[in-house]
Amino acid sequence: MTNLWKVSTDTFVNEKESIMRMGNVYQIANGYMGYRGTFDEFGPDELVGITIAGIFDRVGDSWREPVNAPNGGYTRLTLDGSEISALTSTVKKHAQNLNLENAVFNRETIYEANGKTVTVNSTRFLSADKPNLGVIKFSLTTDKAAKVKISTGIDCNIWDLNGKHLVNLKLEQNEGALLVHAVTNELGKKVAVAEVVDASFGKATHEVKDNRNLHVIEVDTEAGKTYTFYKYFAVFTENDHVASVNEAAVKAVIEAKNAGYEKCLSNHNAEWAKKWAYCDVKIDGDDEAQQALRYSIFQLLIVAPVNGSANSIPARALSGQVYKGAIFWDTEMFMFPFFLYTYPEKAVELMRYRIKTLDGARRKAKTESIGFEGAFYAWESQDDGDDACTYFNIGDPNTGRDLRTHFRDKQVHISGDVAIAMWEYFKLTGDDSLLLEGGAEVILECARFYFSYAYFQKNKNRYEILDVIGPDEYHERVNNNAFTNMVTKATFEIANATVAYLKEKHPAAFTTLVSKINIEKELPLFVEAEKLLYVPQPNKEGVIEQFDAYFKLRETTIKELKAQMIHPNEYLGAGQGLAVPTKIIKQADVVMMLNMFKDRYPKEIKKANWEYYEPRTEHGSSLSACAYAMVATEFGNIDFAYDYFMRTAKIDIEAKYKVYVGTIFMGGSHPAANGGAWMTAVFGFGGVQSTAKNVVINPRLYKKWNSLQFNMIYKGDRFKVTIGQDKVEVIADAANKASHTFVISGQSLDTAPGKTLSHAAGAKSLA
Repeated sequence: MTNLWKVSTDTFVNEKESIMRMGNVYQIANGYMGYRGTFDEFGPDELVGITIAGIFDRVGDSWREPVNAPNGGYTRLTLDGSEISALTSTVKKHAQNLNLENAVFNRETIYEANGKTVTVNSTRFLSADKPNLGVIKFSLTTDKAAKVKISTGIDCNIWDLNGKHLVNLKLEQNEGALLVHAVTNELGKKVAVAEVVDASFGKATHEVKDNRNLHVIEVDTEAGKTYTFYKYFAVFTENDHVASVNEAAVKAVIEAKNAGYEKCLSNHNAEWAKKWAYCDVKIDGDDEAQQALRYSIFQLLIVAPVNGSANSIPARALSGQVYKGAIFWDTEMFMFPFFLYTYPEKAVELMRYRIKTLDGARRKAKTESIGFEGAFYAWESQDDGDDACTYFNIGDPNTGRDLRTHFRDKQVHISGDVAIAMWEYFKLTGDDSLLLEGGAEVILECARFYFSYAYFQKNKNRYEILDVIGPDEYHERVNNNAFTNMVTKATFEIANATVAYLKEKHPAAFTTLVSKINIEKELPLFVEAEKLLYVPQPNKEGVIEQFDAYFKLRETTIKELKAQMIHPNEYLGAGQGLAVPTKIIKQADVVMMLNMFKDRYPKEIKKANWEYYEPRTEHGSSLSACAYAMVATEFGNIDFAYDYFMRTAKIDIEAKYKVYVGTIFMGGSHPAANGGAWMTAVFGFGGVQSTAKNVVINPRLYKKWNSLQFNMIYKGDRFKVTIGQDKVEVIADAANKASHTFVISGQSLDTAPGKTLSHAAGAKSLA
């Protein structure tokens, strides 16, 4: 029987791409740092990476990217003088697994050398209790007496995509611990890694060799006896705001060693138990879907920012330096809803990141093109909010030339995505503290940007949004992209609602804010723009034109288009891409809009647009499938919704994804797709939609599922929801502070604290 809480394999393929993909599948993280699922003896060529959240560096003219720390988890063995490694030794047997319950990685490998075998068993976790800490239990057993040398410590040979980010490395000993400290190349930020070993056998010496700071333990093993030691390593950076990163790192590992492995693991497990208590989703009747969805949720939980850091989640999470470690619109539109409904403390951190980077968005608005007002949020945002995206963003594998793309300067919908998420937090939690600490300022500055960007067509008496890129990135510099225009309109609506709310509830704060950003004269203009902003409407067939003149593009099929490709990695967009003159689109665009603004369009319009755009969508982005899945549930194409749900949920657990687009390496995890899997389960098949007044549930379970169970938070109160084929049950937590209205299959029901509602209208009743 499949263990639905574990991901496992009993094979090892000594091939670079396979090692890269498995490093993604078996990665662990704790929000502060991520550790790729690689073997203890591996190095930079095998893409070992301990990626630190929120610290970036640039070397020369290369892209800025996150910093990988020296590897405090390094261990290598020799057996009777022969080096033991999965890369060079004979592997007789291998197994590895990732426990989703507590983010613990384990591998066991049996090697053969010199007529003997050595069994290596290694277990590691990054502490959920103390985010700077990593802990490893390492055991070895030989089948015959042997001389074993253990070299374990900190490997300073670091995998970097774009240059050497840590300079002035110092390899030292300090209070019995190994210590490596350095500064970043660009800004001189301090980084320190300390490591200490607890071993009760062998003779230990200190060695600095091959850019590694090592304990060397020699032991004459007895046949069949297991030798176990424990490693504790800690990573600190200047962003931790400690008096000394060196002292903090050393102190952390010594305290962990004194506490011991079992205590560290127990504290770690307790934190993970809390996470799953609120965030797990249970599917009864479909083990494959259950495991894939649980793995997707796990991927979100391991990268949730550490409280107080005001960090966000990069598009490739903490799986490495891919995509420059940048934050995209992916976070607000695909990951944020999961946290908002299950773990709002983390949702707050994601929004605080946008508040923290507001000045970067203001700088971008001033410097792009002719210069705009307000906040133009970065397409690829790092620590300061300035845009890490380059104008020549993708290489052509056919010519080797860099292609000019307009992701940076024309993807204007990102500001509205931020404003929508900020308001959604207030709407669903009822907590206005985020608005008061900077969220309202973000919203108004986003509206200010759009008003400066909008073009008023006098002859049509309307505002238009011209020269943009929508989610479909194959068509650049288009006019009146339906998605972008709707996001812009929603931003004006939210800005006006924010003004009304603050005037009524916090008049003094409103007056202070208006004065601070000098926006009083512009507020009436936002009201006008809300009314007069043009949003493309359905034609007589019910189809919304994706952008002006889209319908005039050439018809073709995806198969026909791809048959013209010269290189399998060539990019289909940019100026001369194969898709540019055609109706083939990269990902959900109009369908994404229909999913985001589901209240504004009837079922018939959703169906018409889904059926028109689906065969024309290449799904060249991991964001696309979940949007098509969710919209499909709304008009009853449940089988197709399920297929696209599984495509989304399995993308990382199966590691079947594009590694290159053009010449750009893309290997890494896909947290937006992980969020999309959760949304498809809860919003799509569960039919959950929350408003400021109530929670609506219109279930449409997949036929194979007996039930779908999940937890959710609404207005600060907790609920457990179970949707079956014949009924819906809602249990209100006894600690809830208020009664709330749930509208289940059209019937309004009140959920008082501690009360259980059971409504005999499940998925079958809506089929």
